[in-house]
Amino acid sequence: MREILSGTTIIALLSVLLAFLVGSLMILATDDRVRETAGYLTARPNDFLWAVRTCLTDAYGALFRGAIWNTQADTFERQVRPLTESLKYAAPLILAGLGVGLTFRAGLFNIGGRGQMLFGGAAAGWVALSVDAPGIVLVPLAVLAGAVAGGLWGGLAGLLKARTGAHEVIVTIMLNYIAYYLVFYAVNTQGLLQAPGSTQAKSAVMPQEARLPRIFGESFPAHAGIVMAVLAVVVVWWLLNKSSYGFRFRMVGENPAAARAAGVNVGRTYVAVMVIGGALVGLAGVNQALGTVPDGISPGLDAGIGFDAITVALLGRSRPLGILAAGLLFGALKAGGFLMATAASIPVDIVLVIQALIVLFIAAPPLVRAIFRLPTKEARA
Repeated sequence: MREILSGTTIIALLSVLLAFLVGSLMILATDDRVRETAGYLTARPNDFLWAVRTCLTDAYGALFRGAIWNTQADTFERQVRPLTESLKYAAPLILAGLGVGLTFRAGLFNIGGRGQMLFGGAAAGWVALSVDAPGIVLVPLAVLAGAVAGGLWGGLAGLLKARTGAHEVIVTIMLNYIAYYLVFYAVNTQGLLQAPGSTQAKSAVMPQEARLPRIFGESFPAHAGIVMAVLAVVVVWWLLNKSSYGFRFRMVGENPAAARAAGVNVGRTYVAVMVIGGALVGLAGVNQALGTVPDGISPGLDAGIGFDAITVALLGRSRPLGILAAGLLFGALKAGGFLMATAASIPVDIVLVIQALIVLFIAAPPLVRAIFRLPTKEARA
């Protein structure tokens, strides 16, 4: 038990718990009834406690109905639809989280997810709009184009790191801006990605045969992207734990000098891991372009997922299974946050605050250990 309590998994779980506890306090602070009853708390404490209970029950009940199961729906299709909505939002988060987490394991801090997603989504969209082929050919071709584009954009940062020693944080930040304005130019230029005859910064709607198929039928929003994400989890797990490449990635991440002394080409490893990581993030862009928002390519295609992927990777401790669980959690928060805002009159920004608090607590393990009085590794030894 001491070994479990001093591990990193319990820190991640308790960080989520603390984030929800602090988020609950913020929800209570925004509720009119709670503030009103707090004014005469000492005179009638039951009113205050009832208002607190009602506020939190309504808020998290709406979150559950919007993310997992709609208990108020009258048909099974409407009851289960929120779960498929969460899977739709989780798919790109898992893929992008895998790409970021893989680079973390190699000792690189890849925050270029936005640019890699934009390049991957734009490449997939260009193929979908330009190639005249049946869906069975067009979809794999567009997916491959998105992965290659994201991999090349990520590999560029790895190459600069390997050849010049340029810090990957600075390089990936700059590449995010370059990718954004390149896509912005493409969707504003006739003959590239802009819809024919349009003056808006947007491409044409993705053709139906190029869209990722709905895995549970057209009535449910979950598409083949979640299958792609699960397969990517399996592949990355095998790569990290069963292959020689994964061993080299982890060796370089632990100690580049020792890896170099053991004969590992550190520079080549940096390029390889950034190419693979960028390809995974590019697949997240493909999910957005052909699955989640197939109404056209725009500079806002990434929807903040490129940065949310850092949170998913941190919460998942850069482990494939942990990233899968973290992606599902954040997908559920995103899907349920909309109903929480409308049904319980809770600001949707509260969900973003909870996500930020998760990162805060994960980044401060000593704080979490102190709050819950957990043993440290030194105490275990």
